[in-house]
Amino acid sequence: MKGAIMQPYFLPYIGYFQLIASVDQFIVYDNIKYTKKGWINRNRMLLNGIDAMFSLPLKKGSDSLDVVERELATDFDRAKLLNQFKGAYGRAPQFELTYPVLERIVCHEDANLFRYIHHSIVRLCEHLGTKTEIKISSEIAIDHGLKGQDKVLALCKAAGADTYINTIGGVELYVKDDFRIQGIDLQFIKARPFEYAQFGAPFVPWLSIVDVLMFNPLNTVRACINENYDLV
Repeated sequence: MKGAIMQPYFLPYIGYFQLIASVDQFIVYDNIKYTKKGWINRNRMLLNGIDAMFSLPLKKGSDSLDVVERELATDFDRAKLLNQFKGAYGRAPQFELTYPVLERIVCHEDANLFRYIHHSIVRLCEHLGTKTEIKISSEIAIDHGLKGQDKVLALCKAAGADTYINTIGGVELYVKDDFRIQGIDLQFIKARPFEYAQFGAPFVPWLSIVDVLMFNPLNTVRACINENYDLV
């Protein structure tokens, strides 16, 4: 069985969904430290030809809290965020198909940061036709005091994975021989280039999956997610 483990990200770029599609079981960390300068609750959209940040506002909390312990701000204006997307993509060719999915995600009422993002990941996988089983890290019986590679190995063993796939950025973090000793094949996913028209302007890469869905037919997006990568 192939498995992958990642932090939760709100409306992440397409590579996140390629990783999900490449495995049989995808584990999302909920009991991992929230990082202020990370991408857990923020991403980028295309606005007037350039990338623009959008984010989920959070209640103030200790820097030591895990993602699952963080809450959305009480004044989080879901309608305002949706209007940002409308303003950015209202003229996009796939707006009518994509906006209802986005609306269902943004209007989700749960105030817990992890559950809100988890809901968005599940809904997007449904839209993309991705059947991968998605599990939550804290619900898997391991020593959750473990860190880094040791925690990944423990989760893989508990889940019965014989192959672990990580993003290409993890090449410097993990040692293939350490996985091999545990009977696990370590692989890395490397996305191939995927460019598309964005209102006729120069292409802006590394935007949210929303951008990909707004400009491309759903079948094209599904084919990119399922096929447009290499495992190394």
